[in-house]
Amino acid sequence: MTAETLAKTPLHALHLELGAKMVPFAGYDMPVQYPAGVLKEHLHTREQAGLFDVSHMGQIRLVGADAALALESLVPVDILDLPVGQQRYALFTDEQGGILDDLMVANLGDCLLLVVNAACKHQDLAHLRRHLEDRCSVEPLFEERALLALQGPAAVRVLERLAPQVAQMTFMQFARVELLGQDCYVSRSG
Repeated sequence: MTAETLAKTPLHALHLELGAKMVPFAGYDMPVQYPAGVLKEHLHTREQAGLFDVSHMGQIRLVGADAALALESLVPVDILDLPVGQQRYALFTDEQGGILDDLMVANLGDCLLLVVNAACKHQDLAHLRRHLEDRCSVEPLFEERALLALQGPAAVRVLERLAPQVAQMTFMQFARVELLGQDCYVSRSG
């Protein structure tokens, strides 16, 4: 795959502006390191916080009254009792119980939001459509959304400067939050 055929995340131009070394990953032109170097980035994230562009991962919305019940037919996880504003880790399994991929499932109230791995997102979407499309709407959000991961011990402290309410979130909570005038979803997960 050439650089011209690689997909670009919404932050691609910023990565280039900041001097990132770009490499192909899961069909995307992704940053692998910045001028400070991988070791400094790693240590800063371990000691403070680091921001990662994970927009190449797949976001898929399931909409419909039976979306949770339908998804339960594909994952060995209780989705029906997943409270609004919470998320769970799940696994797509095949008919023999083998693992196809892992994912996160968030209950937004009016829909479920799934985040799947970049390398498997097209297969995961096909799997969902094949098994669920007659039971709920399966809507890929691959091109229209960014996805960022703020990680490290200071992550909450950093984000609460922009949205104080995130300090009250507990592990696996999911909320709609305004950040710098943008409507965003924020989760407290790993």
